[in-house]
Amino acid sequence: MIKGGPKKDLQSKHTLSILISQPKPETEKSPYFDLAKKYNVKLDFFPFIRVEGVSGKDFRKQKIDILQFTAVIFTSRNAVDHFFRVCEEMKLKVSQDCKYFCITEAVALYLQKFILYRKRKVFYGADGSSKSLLEVMNKHRDNEKFLFPSSDSQQKDIEEWLKANKCEYATASLYKTVSNDVKEVLGKQEYDLIVFFSPFGVKSLFENVPGFVQNGTAIGAFGPTTSAAVEQAGLRLDVKAPAPQAPSMVAALEQYLVGIGKK
Repeated sequence: MIKGGPKKDLQSKHTLSILISQPKPETEKSPYFDLAKKYNVKLDFFPFIRVEGVSGKDFRKQKIDILQFTAVIFTSRNAVDHFFRVCEEMKLKVSQDCKYFCITEAVALYLQKFILYRKRKVFYGADGSSKSLLEVMNKHRDNEKFLFPSSDSQQKDIEEWLKANKCEYATASLYKTVSNDVKEVLGKQEYDLIVFFSPFGVKSLFENVPGFVQNGTAIGAFGPTTSAAVEQAGLRLDVKAPAPQAPSMVAALEQYLVGIGKK
């Protein structure tokens, strides 16, 4: 699927092939597999990107004293993983009084891998948006020193809010996103639909296939920044999540498959 094939009659008996740009689920109980069986579609999984951590040695060059901060902002599980990895590598013990502000409840609950979870110390946004997270932070920002562990894909609106509200804060670069080599995967199969979960996944597509032309290939995107990246790349966005009737990508794919008559 280097250049995208001619537009197909997707309502025919042709078995749709969908490329999910994430690792294959570890359990067969994944709803993706239920979807594949229900609609007789072929699912392939291959991550377009990977995360590489910054070493403790390189982190020291940023001259950030983690223990001087009273609150940490987490926008992903990757941020949680790499924050505590660096702390362990540098033999730092974070205070039990430290507060954690998380983008979603799922990220907040993920903290249980690393800390004794206390509701009075862990806060999260209501709907997974930066806006809802900032609303929570606004209620608790007095006298806090915020540390924002980030990658090269950090959410700029959070840092802009910290600046606008004259908060004491620092951004710590703990990991970076790099493209995987997906040329072989794309060359083996002409996919009917490719699903992205990060703007960096879209970037990886064009780094691997600079002359990519969409033609009849449908594109799916999860999250507003990913959707924006798809459209900014000049691609047609066919499947979008989350949406009011499709809170997950699986739900959005099911709506799409029903819409093209694949049931």
